[in-house]
Amino acid sequence: MSGNIFTPFSEQELLPKEEKLEVIKKNPKFSIGIPKETCLNERRTCITPDAVQVLSQHGHEIRIEAGAGLGSFFTDQQYSEAGAIIVDSPSEAFSQDLVMKINPPTLEEINMLRPCTYLISALQINLRDTAYFMKLAEKKVNAIAFEFITDDYHQRALVRLIGEIAGTASVLYSSELLSLSNGLMLGGITGVRPTEVVIIGAGIVGEFAAKAAIGLGATVKVFDNSLSKLRRLHTLVDGRVPTSIIDPKELAKSLRRADVVIGALARMNQQPVITEEMVVKMKKGSVIIDITIDHGKVSETSELTTMEQPYFIKHEVIHCGLPNLTSRIPRTTTKAISNFFLSYLLNYDQEGGFENMLVHTNQMKDSLYMYKGRHTKKSICERFNLTYHDINLLIF
Repeated sequence: MSGNIFTPFSEQELLPKEEKLEVIKKNPKFSIGIPKETCLNERRTCITPDAVQVLSQHGHEIRIEAGAGLGSFFTDQQYSEAGAIIVDSPSEAFSQDLVMKINPPTLEEINMLRPCTYLISALQINLRDTAYFMKLAEKKVNAIAFEFITDDYHQRALVRLIGEIAGTASVLYSSELLSLSNGLMLGGITGVRPTEVVIIGAGIVGEFAAKAAIGLGATVKVFDNSLSKLRRLHTLVDGRVPTSIIDPKELAKSLRRADVVIGALARMNQQPVITEEMVVKMKKGSVIIDITIDHGKVSETSELTTMEQPYFIKHEVIHCGLPNLTSRIPRTTTKAISNFFLSYLLNYDQEGGFENMLVHTNQMKDSLYMYKGRHTKKSICERFNLTYHDINLLIF
């Protein structure tokens, strides 16, 4: 009772108090390691100095091995000025919370990984064996493969992105090889018969190879066993490109007239569609570029090549079997890959860490082929006779 006014509150309780707002607890930041690539004369890297600056501003620590960006024409000074810590030892780059690479780590590099590290790299499954996965499992690594990352439309987003570059690059490089072999220019000139390009595979790589070849003025024909892909390509290029199912007789006929053949069809554990007999009958000095060779040969005569020896000649036909063709244009490819991963890394804060990203993001779950040393990709387990663990049962 106060001043004849009844109140159930004491005078102290009626005094105004400061407002209490909910404070969102931020997750601890993580450290990112970018080691120098050592395989296949790799020139690309996962992250640009611009991306390093953005991540540094968000409080993340990036440790880059000295010289890691030189192949993509990014200097250590540029990375350092953007906020990265330059380290001399590869083991220091491999000992961070998240390790990002282009090529899969070698067995020696796997030894440098800390237990439960997150590893993001390509897998190149056609070049792997059971021992590789067992070695990763010993380290209890959480491994994500480029090839398995999908977007909201269930398309392999990074594969598509690199495929766009690879398709265009294959035509530009074949033009260089064609002029080297017999002095022809890839394209069409007034009064001169245009060069003929045969593309095997109507996916993303084939689509962009076709667009590049058409842009140069070449005559293009595309083969694929998927009618839906051929129909899609036919629509995208305004019906200017003849298309065909892979019929051996029709293919052999086209190959005899071809100046350039682009292999853009993944042939995992399948027979090549171009036989050695077909290659023997091709024009002298013609070019075969087998882009998807790390997923299986398109031509029986193709072999893996390196940046130092990018092509070889067999049956008087130039063969290129670079599994990392986009390394020939490393700066563009690095920028594209870096932009792609930057969006995922920035989502880390919103999702509340990698564990929550795996729980809430199906795209991340689908890309994970190992979780804390357990094999979580069914197709890989079946191929390499590994014990399969359902990721949905492991993360809850």
